[in-house]
Amino acid sequence: MSNSILSTENILLNATVGSKEEAIKLAGSILVDKGYVDPSYIGKMIEREELTSTYMGNFVAIPHGTEDSKQFVKASGISFVQVPQGVDFGGGNIVKLLIGIAGKNNEHLDILSKIAIVLSEEENIDTLVAAKSAAEIMAIFEGVN
Repeated sequence: MSNSILSTENILLNATVGSKEEAIKLAGSILVDKGYVDPSYIGKMIEREELTSTYMGNFVAIPHGTEDSKQFVKASGISFVQVPQGVDFGGGNIVKLLIGIAGKNNEHLDILSKIAIVLSEEENIDTLVAAKSAAEIMAIFEGVN
């Protein structure tokens, strides 16, 4: 996965959040801070979550904007937020890893497929949840072409 899409500065470890909205805002604020999206994108991420949960199973959620949020995306990027204590995404679904996605044009599909490859290995998820450094997170994602 190219470094421009995920870099160590996009990774937040050991976060504590009180709600899924707070978790999504945190994932979105990294995308804003690093210049991938306009601040309006965060509202679209929350709107998207209200339509259908972005919980994927195995402690993972992949928040992203609605179909009409593309105008707020400046460049493709992902944010990574680790919440070791977990946050309830509703229905008893606990999330420990949030991967916020902003895709320019149709690049989000490519980004999603690469993330899916990483997350298809359960030991990768265990490693990501337990990681103590951004370098450990990068190593797992850099193994995907």
